[in-house]
Amino acid sequence: MNVMTNMTNFLRSLLLSIIFSFIAPMFLFGGVLLTLSLISYVPGLQEVTQVVTTLIKEFLCIFGSGTPVGGLFVICSTFSFVGALFDTYAYYRCQILR
Repeated sequence: MNVMTNMTNFLRSLLLSIIFSFIAPMFLFGGVLLTLSLISYVPGLQEVTQVVTTLIKEFLCIFGSGTPVGGLFVICSTFSFVGALFDTYAYYRCQILR
């Protein structure tokens, strides 16, 4: 019974870390792009925000084989994988230190 409870807790923790690690870069890039779009309404800052937005989109295109959405998906998937590895390591260390 205890092994089953530990495995359920581990899988729940692993799933949550995968989901949150996947969503975090989306919020980061989305928040930056949203902030830049709001700042672009300030007179005199349209050119600066357009250049920064273009640079961010080009950065995402590098990872997405030419598409920013593909690049965002690749970055989110990588973060998710690393989050899962970290959660697995933390669970392993917790089991050893008991």
